[in-house]
Amino acid sequence: MNRPTIRKHANIIFSLFFCFFSFQSFAQKAASNTDKNSGYLFVYFTGNDKKEEAVHYAISKNGYSFNALNNDEAIISSEKISSTGGVRDPHILRGDDGKTFYMVVTDMVSAKGWDSNRAMVLLKSTDLINWTSSVINIQNRFPNNENLLRVWAPQTIYDSKQKKYMVYWSMKHGKDPDKIYYAYANADFTDLETEPKQLFFSPTNGSCIDGDIIYQNGKYNLFFKTEGNGNGIKKAVSSELTKGYVLQDRYLQQTTEAVEGAGVFKLNNSDDYILMYDVYMKGKYQFTKSKDLETFKVVDNEVTMDFHPRHGTVLPITGSEMESLVAKWYNAKSVFKSAQSTFIKKNNIVVDSVNKKLFLPVNCGTNLKSFDPEFATYPGIAISPKGKLDFTKGTQKITVEITGQPSVVYEVSAVVNNNPVLTGFYADPEILYAQKTKKYYLYPTSDGFTNWSGTYFKTFSSPDLVNWKDEGVILDLVKDVSWGKRNAWAPTITEQKINGAYKYFYYFTAAQKVGVAVADNPIGPFKDTGKALIASKPAGIKGGQEIDPDVFTDPNTNKSYLYWGNGYMAVAPLNADMISIDTNAIKIITPNKDFREGTEVFYRNGKYYFLWSEDDTRSENYRVRYGYSDSPTGKITMPDNNLILAKDVDNGIYGTGHNSVIQVPGKDEWYMIYHRFTRPNGIKMGSAAGFNREVCIDKLEFNADGSIKKIIPTLTGITPINK
Repeated sequence: MNRPTIRKHANIIFSLFFCFFSFQSFAQKAASNTDKNSGYLFVYFTGNDKKEEAVHYAISKNGYSFNALNNDEAIISSEKISSTGGVRDPHILRGDDGKTFYMVVTDMVSAKGWDSNRAMVLLKSTDLINWTSSVINIQNRFPNNENLLRVWAPQTIYDSKQKKYMVYWSMKHGKDPDKIYYAYANADFTDLETEPKQLFFSPTNGSCIDGDIIYQNGKYNLFFKTEGNGNGIKKAVSSELTKGYVLQDRYLQQTTEAVEGAGVFKLNNSDDYILMYDVYMKGKYQFTKSKDLETFKVVDNEVTMDFHPRHGTVLPITGSEMESLVAKWYNAKSVFKSAQSTFIKKNNIVVDSVNKKLFLPVNCGTNLKSFDPEFATYPGIAISPKGKLDFTKGTQKITVEITGQPSVVYEVSAVVNNNPVLTGFYADPEILYAQKTKKYYLYPTSDGFTNWSGTYFKTFSSPDLVNWKDEGVILDLVKDVSWGKRNAWAPTITEQKINGAYKYFYYFTAAQKVGVAVADNPIGPFKDTGKALIASKPAGIKGGQEIDPDVFTDPNTNKSYLYWGNGYMAVAPLNADMISIDTNAIKIITPNKDFREGTEVFYRNGKYYFLWSEDDTRSENYRVRYGYSDSPTGKITMPDNNLILAKDVDNGIYGTGHNSVIQVPGKDEWYMIYHRFTRPNGIKMGSAAGFNREVCIDKLEFNADGSIKKIIPTLTGITPINK
């Protein structure tokens, strides 16, 4: 063999080695990229019913937009892992080896009472799918716990000095407050091998629950919830894991609502942390962002979830881990439900998994000729076609493929639906056309709070009854009202011109009393008068509530009247100051025994119309009837067939009621504004549908004799009006 031949072969061998090592380097780099944290797993439970007290999963690519796995059903059977049949407050941790996962949960069924549980559950996994578990009953496992009442919200952290996993949780003994304790788990994570010791000593000896420890810059930050004299999220800091925590005595939550279950996680490839907490009375989470774990900024406008979590934690996960979770627990229905376009009314998406159809209601002005629903995609999911599609030609067939599952084709339609008119949950809408601004204003109850527990009012403005702008909070009971701090319900408003200047008188319900606040503009700021206007029942009335005010100014006399009542309809003339009534002229004008609430009065062509709601706002049969009179104070005549608004089962519209009415200025053109159950999920929510409502507008029309035509509640709503 001559030298050129040897050199040629050597070059070939070198090239092969170079290609091999280059491929190996590429493969290692690809594997490394796959193994980097590129998404998030949210572990949570969903409520206080036994079936809701279980471990649920959701995933996210950015830490803000989360989608439930397994159709928001449990991923582990609570019956199989717990002693009570229910688990709550799941906390998940990636082990020090990077590939083992540890989860701890409260072993509890809340229906048995808040002092009913004595145990926690320890779980371990290598794939986030299959878990082994052990129940640790603290009262049975350790001495001196005879007076133990409850064991709540355990969490885990790795102690690098002890090279062990430390579990910490809160316990309450007898009449003592809840205190945070800790103990070390054994090597198998099946038991606690050390006796519980108190971890944090509150300087006030106040109750401390829901601890969460985050290590940052050489310090351990213990977030927890206080209870007693004010409650919320506080933090204690120490340079050692198991002792020396010093309280930073200020609340960190960025809301006035009640909160619990603080959880902190670090965003991937960022210096930012998210502090999230369960705003449990509202049934939602609030997310805040921080770099230093000292100051926090609300980022709720960036957060979306297609589920309602309770007390949980978020774990950064890799792309391969996410792909495994998707293959196990995601499906085509979840993909189609995940449409994220800002043009879509997300609460109102309808997924028909039986007939493989998807209905996307979109806002007025959406370009349906080139519209992208923006379905959430995760590793292992392929969507075709994707991007902008032409929905003006009808439905589009879209295929979803998920690793390990057969492909699924859905017929997808996107249609402009102007109902509901507001984004989110609102009810009891009052409407005003302001002469001062030449705009319409909506004044609803802020809904979505458990048992109608909202404490603030907002307003929305529009030039055309279709496109509405959120003008923000105009009255906050907690901050602005001294005599009623709870149950902000069912407002009404009137515009009056006094001494050449416009004034706005806003009548509202607080703590089952009626108050009034005054402003110079329809969006406020409103100032409460300092006392309730209606604080007791009218003479002769024994039942019902002093709620649901309505104000009406008679165009014939310019005299104003206030109406109110649940279970009865009362009316009284307002005095010239508009903030007091003629108490000697209170009159009961209840139209019939089925009258419930929500009086609305307006005048047209010589008739005074009275509208009201009957049945219960939690009922799908909540509905509107009407009567008329030749006087603003009755007597009310009820015509035959006076039911003018009721449910439409064929279109999934339920619980239609508590309305107001608006006339387009200068025209015999009228509209009814009302609320309904949130669609499509309200009818499945039981009584909770009664505080998860949304506002709609449809046309109000009259027969030649002045009787009101029955209103068919619609999904499409009305088109923008021209004044």
